[in-house]
Amino acid sequence: MSKRSPAPKQIPGLTQLGQAARQPATPDEAVLETAPNPQPGVLYLIRFTQPEFTSLCPMTGQPDFAHLVIDYVPTKKIVESKSLKLFLNSFRNHGAFHEDCTVSIARRLVDTLKPRWLRIGGYWYPRGGMPIDVFYQTGKPPAGLWLPDQGVASYRGRG
Repeated sequence: MSKRSPAPKQIPGLTQLGQAARQPATPDEAVLETAPNPQPGVLYLIRFTQPEFTSLCPMTGQPDFAHLVIDYVPTKKIVESKSLKLFLNSFRNHGAFHEDCTVSIARRLVDTLKPRWLRIGGYWYPRGGMPIDVFYQTGKPPAGLWLPDQGVASYRGRG
């Protein structure tokens, strides 16, 4: 007799996870979904890394590429990762400067999650021979938080 795995736990309000979801055309159209924090009251860090982030230059329409690292300390909610992927991918045809993309992503996550703390590192690949790195955080990290380095080397070219 074989054991059956228990049925996956359903989380109310999630409409994208576990089913086909259309790619949003714009960041404004994207829906960031959340789930209850499974460890409320515990100080811990959640990290998402998007090494192939793409947006468009608002002036030339040429693609821009970045390596994003998002760190946050949850309170009541965590972001559902599929909805975050769809949100980040919605920038693919969105024209905005590096600074606007990076800070807009952070602010949208802060508005949605109300985290205890959040930071984002936007490590943009060179445009016109110059890399542009953009960093944002909501304040000082909470005392006692283990905060690893984001692990993205500074651009060195042929170094």
